[in-house]
Amino acid sequence: MDETLTLSALALGVLALLPAAKRRLELSRAKHRSLAGHSRMAKRLARWVPGYAYDEAQFFSADGAPAEVVARRRAALQRLGAEFDTRFAKTLAATEQARETISDLRFTGRYRVPFQFSPVLREHVKVGAFLQASEGVQVEDLDGNHLYDLTGSYGVNLLGYDAYKECIAEAVATAQELGPVLGAYHPCVLDVLTRLKAISGQEEVSFHMSGTEAVMQAVRLARYHTKKKRLVRFAGAYHGWWEDVQPGPGNPLPPRETFTLQDMAERSLKVLATRRDIACVLINPLQALHPNANAPGDSGLIDGSRRANYDREAYTAWLKKLREVCSARGIVLIFDEVFVGFRLAPGGAQQYFGVKADLVTYGKTLGGGLPVGVVCGSRALMTRYREERPADICFARGTFNAHPYVVAAMASFLKRLERPEVKALYDGLDERWNDRRARFNGRLQAAGAPVRMANLSTIWTVLYSQPGRYHWMLQFYLRKQGLALSWVGTGRLIFSLNYGDAEFDAVLERFVAACEEMKADGWWWTAPELTAKAIRRGVFREMLAKKF
Repeated sequence: MDETLTLSALALGVLALLPAAKRRLELSRAKHRSLAGHSRMAKRLARWVPGYAYDEAQFFSADGAPAEVVARRRAALQRLGAEFDTRFAKTLAATEQARETISDLRFTGRYRVPFQFSPVLREHVKVGAFLQASEGVQVEDLDGNHLYDLTGSYGVNLLGYDAYKECIAEAVATAQELGPVLGAYHPCVLDVLTRLKAISGQEEVSFHMSGTEAVMQAVRLARYHTKKKRLVRFAGAYHGWWEDVQPGPGNPLPPRETFTLQDMAERSLKVLATRRDIACVLINPLQALHPNANAPGDSGLIDGSRRANYDREAYTAWLKKLREVCSARGIVLIFDEVFVGFRLAPGGAQQYFGVKADLVTYGKTLGGGLPVGVVCGSRALMTRYREERPADICFARGTFNAHPYVVAAMASFLKRLERPEVKALYDGLDERWNDRRARFNGRLQAAGAPVRMANLSTIWTVLYSQPGRYHWMLQFYLRKQGLALSWVGTGRLIFSLNYGDAEFDAVLERFVAACEEMKADGWWWTAPELTAKAIRRGVFREMLAKKF
């Protein structure tokens, strides 16, 4: 009898565990299969990867190139370094001086290319980090070199630097009588609120000091009102650098309440539809360009493979399905438009994709050239207290929230969006930039360069059509040709909307010239049998040898 009761209890216990096990299995299947979806494993791997660097001989022959090609590469690197030292002398000197104190410069300098190549490259070719002027679509360094800007100032530069100079000048004129008085609002905030409500389609607004901070507050509000703790993000998406939204390498803490799921996957929708502990889902619309992949950078070009492909129809369908599931389950859908806000359409990604979020965050260009973060949402979600429980609040403040000069710069930018000449920039925006990309790719193909472009409107990334160890070298030839890039190199090119045909053609010609020179210098030599898989295996063997 006792044995029967024990077996029955055991069976009941197993049955009780089955739903939890099923949910756990569904969650595991919904996570991205690569390390991008498994942050704990990614952190373990990051700790395991040994530090090592190629010497001079290995640097030029990592792909087994013959002696003649190695000699061409060696001569090219020395020639490139000497030219940079001469053309950018003042800029490099200032950068070298600042590097001793600014840790960011030491970080970006080391991670501009794959780490094995970094020490030798930094010894031969130095890159400056100072500029003294901007005009039109160009910037000027300390040596008087004029460069076509493809950095986009991390997305800030939407309308062109001259427009933001005017916004800042107008802001100073508007707010100077009040000055940096904090705590109270400058009256121009009323105009800002009216315009933001119209753009976002939301009822309330809160101001913050950065995009990262705005996302933090949006997530806090979602958790506060749903009384749930889980956050869902999608593999590869960037939402700032705080713990919950960056759970992999780069974050000293392990993930706690964050699920990193597959983008554009039915399995992910099933998880959202069945779990009861999910407070919110974060969407960065930039992922439409490279779903389930991290932001591209030349430091990750180990074998030359990089994925990017934008399908507007498919991504719109995905967002609509996501909207339906979140509505049905009471999950707060957050659009993080800090990067793409106003770049795709005057009303942002909500207008562009035809999907309304529950909360929307803005930043970057919205500040009219000054730092800002904004959250827009319904009154129900934006309320940070409970009348019936006065001690139960969702606290959020910041010393510089709604700084008079920042608010005035926002007002200037939002008014500028209404100008006829700015509205005209959005007319046929996708078609114009898709045509430019097609023309760009045609020229690259005609030049025999193993390079192609993919784009989401004015945000471009460079793809490589053959395996190779040295694709990251292209960024230095582009700089030589007078194209300004961010520290991630060819991973992301950001055009401002004020690029006319003449300026765009100038960039195209310089880009093709850089490819032709890089090809002539032997960096794109490749053995017929060399594959991306073989390169990855070779690098893995190097790591094993170094580790053990």
